[in-house]
Amino acid sequence: MRGVSVPVHAYAQSASSILSSPSSEEGVRLIHEMKKETRAFNRVVLRLRAQAEADAEQSAAIRRKRSIGSQAQRQNHGPPLSWSAGAAQGQGSKHRSASRQSSRAPSPTSSVWSQAQGSQAHLPLGTTSGGFRSPLFRLRRAPLLRVFVPSPEGDWLSDAGVLECETELRKAGILPLLRVGDVIWDTALGDEGNVGRLVWDGRYLIDLDYTFSQIGDIPSSLPALAFPPSYFHRVIRVAGDRNPIAHFDIRFWGEEIIANLQLLQDRVRTETPQGAYHTVVRWVHRSSFTIFPPPGGTPMIILPNKERRAVDPGWRGTVVVEAEGTNEGLADLHARCRGVFQRRAGDVAPPPGERERMVWRVLRERSRPGEIWIRAVSFKERLTP
Repeated sequence: MRGVSVPVHAYAQSASSILSSPSSEEGVRLIHEMKKETRAFNRVVLRLRAQAEADAEQSAAIRRKRSIGSQAQRQNHGPPLSWSAGAAQGQGSKHRSASRQSSRAPSPTSSVWSQAQGSQAHLPLGTTSGGFRSPLFRLRRAPLLRVFVPSPEGDWLSDAGVLECETELRKAGILPLLRVGDVIWDTALGDEGNVGRLVWDGRYLIDLDYTFSQIGDIPSSLPALAFPPSYFHRVIRVAGDRNPIAHFDIRFWGEEIIANLQLLQDRVRTETPQGAYHTVVRWVHRSSFTIFPPPGGTPMIILPNKERRAVDPGWRGTVVVEAEGTNEGLADLHARCRGVFQRRAGDVAPPPGERERMVWRVLRERSRPGEIWIRAVSFKERLTP
């Protein structure tokens, strides 16, 4: 299949050959061939996305019908026998084990009996009952599209190079199919870190944000709540074992965060400059808020192209918020929650200076479905002034 069978390293090798002799007949033929490969690849990926979403929608409709049928059966015959009082007494150890597990926050991927009351049963996010699998696209993940634009300036694309990348998307015929958050990779620049990766904001290709990372993070203009929590996982890479940067506006839940705020001791594992690891006890300010499904009063998210989008279902549940256990950390958290009486805070685009108060790290090692942990990123972590 055109574009799919070409190994990734072949693009960078071809770009190096083209830049060494740009005016040769072989170079012209090679650049034309590589561009045709990437255009074909993009059409395949977007076709797979459409197929995966259609399969997921069909599976959701089937689950809704089954859920309605099971609810009608429960109304006529009551709960299953295993949930009755007699069965619970006969299985004391299993009942106690289940009660211990129920102390955790409910997962959005739980069973029909725990989540289907008045709603539909859920399958794990990112999969479908039909078993859609593809190495080129995964449901609820950003697609990694390709362009081939050799850059004489090195690993950094010039403005003209970015415009040429947009032209390649237009020539491939996929520009109307792009969505906010789609990632485009200039394969001619190689596969080191996030080199050559750009993000579509609904109107233009924009560069990554290098304020807190040397290899780049999600641009600050893309609010994290508008996308699934793992939307950019392994598409936009992170340095080492660091947690990814995300941008949140938490003012809408400010009252709940302030009401649940606590000062706690926490144990963290830190690495020394010599490479050794130590467990350190530190103080943290910790709170939480809950994101309810619509119509629960959650705000609408405004994207760079003025599109209004609801909070993604992957964020529904509890969000645990952490900040430094110092007076400065407490003041910063209060500043992030200010304007709590403005009930439609999520509908208002933040001023440019306010974006610094919306930078967080998603703590992957502590997060799970239904409970996402985030930590406030302070000004001291900036790499650029």
